[in-house]
Amino acid sequence: MATWKSRGLRGSTLEEMVNRTNDHYNEMGLALIQKVPTPITPINIDQESRHITLAYFDQKSTVDYIGAVQGIPVCFDAKECAVDTFALQNIHPHQMVFMERFEKQEGVAFFLIYYTSKDIFYYLPFRHLKVFWDRMETGGRKSFRFEELDLKFCINPHGEVLIPYLDALQKDLDDRS
Repeated sequence: MATWKSRGLRGSTLEEMVNRTNDHYNEMGLALIQKVPTPITPINIDQESRHITLAYFDQKSTVDYIGAVQGIPVCFDAKECAVDTFALQNIHPHQMVFMERFEKQEGVAFFLIYYTSKDIFYYLPFRHLKVFWDRMETGGRKSFRFEELDLKFCINPHGEVLIPYLDALQKDLDDRS
């Protein structure tokens, strides 16, 4: 019989953990964040179960989550990474464009990255990601290493919040002022 070694939620996905965190923030009146549905067009539907068995994406999705934290517009995407190197191919150019435009409208854009091998959640401000992205665009590395990240944006789980990313958001806002 296998034993669990992770302190995270056993059998849960990153998305479920983020959704539960967002629900908790909403219940506390701290934030209203919603999952952005990915638009699809069904091709085949099983008539008996009424489940979609084949579909295609209508358009490119922008980010996973969007909303407001105490009056501050935020958008973010959640990604998992099994190794110490995050491949930038996991981020699409249209996401970068959307997040850049979102920040120009005085919103805050970021990525939540779960480093599964380290059991570490990381808040990556868009402006930090942009440095890695620009490096790639000018012929440099097509990835970034965990060692290149600012460790103050590591998220330390505490209390009832599964992924307390608002702590890291506050650090991000403090850095901007």
